[in-house]
Amino acid sequence: MRDFTYIGLPARVVFGSGTIARLPDEVGRLGIRRAMVLTTPHQEAEGREIAAMLGESAAHLFTGATMHTPVSVTEAALKLVRDQRIDGFVAIGGGSTTGLAKALALRTDLPQLIVPTTYAGSEMTPVVGETADGEKVTRSDPAILPETVIYDVDLTLGLPPAITGTSGVNAMAHAVEALYAQNRNPITDLMAIEALGTLYHALPVVVAAPGDKDARADALYGAWLCGICLGAVGMALHHKLCHALGGMFDLPHSELHTVILPHALAYNAPAIPEVMARLRDTFGSDDPARALYDLAGRIGAKRALAELGMPESGIDAATDRALANPYWNPRPLERAALRQLIADAYAGNPPSPG
Repeated sequence: MRDFTYIGLPARVVFGSGTIARLPDEVGRLGIRRAMVLTTPHQEAEGREIAAMLGESAAHLFTGATMHTPVSVTEAALKLVRDQRIDGFVAIGGGSTTGLAKALALRTDLPQLIVPTTYAGSEMTPVVGETADGEKVTRSDPAILPETVIYDVDLTLGLPPAITGTSGVNAMAHAVEALYAQNRNPITDLMAIEALGTLYHALPVVVAAPGDKDARADALYGAWLCGICLGAVGMALHHKLCHALGGMFDLPHSELHTVILPHALAYNAPAIPEVMARLRDTFGSDDPARALYDLAGRIGAKRALAELGMPESGIDAATDRALANPYWNPRPLERAALRQLIADAYAGNPPSPG
């Protein structure tokens, strides 16, 4: 018998094809009259289209969102929120833009509407990771959770294959850790397995045929479920490592998660036999960690931290950081084994058996 607590997080989800047309009505439903539209510099054109759709309800376009949610960027946007009398946020893009919206909502308690264009999944969580002085700190608060999310499969059709693949594996990392999180529960287990199976089969298809709308819909559906899992349960070694490495070396977010995921799963494998059995069935592989490593290869993702820009001297520093104030993890963190994990990930080696 398993004891558990499950809390369903309140969020309105609009999913389908062409659903962006419902944006003005959804913004009105939230009572937003002076919206700040948020994007990265690369998605300014999409931000302008969103602002045009909102008309007079779009008070300002902020295009400075960037990965790892630097506090300096949030503070710059926050000044404009006050100056422009902003009463809500509309973010279009991936995890960088969503992170900025969440950081602003945490400080202002204003409503958010998120339009994801990647598979990041962070739009479904009450968690934000913010970076300052080379360190990434995670914060959790109900005010961080977006009120409404519009998933439009059509907006993902132009996502480049390279970003598609790593964004999808990043989503899978949320579901993998949900299966062995300290506060796992039967509901998130069901969603995690469904999400992992869907993404495992969909990602190679959308990378090879980016215009395959059915595969894109499957990938977005799987990413949504992964995001729910991340929002409902805690984090463990995988996310601790990624937060440490991302903050220390400013490594690209989804690519970093793609590199680390197989190694973190292999590390924990001896402590989670039931989870590994379910993953063997889900992936159709005797070695789920190697299956994830091979999946990264099939979608053309980089598999070495060295390729992402991490210096070899960072292996020991990252080991020290990961051991400082560690997250709960099913297998205790052992320095030698943890260093080997990071060294394998640095070199791009297949994951070492746990």
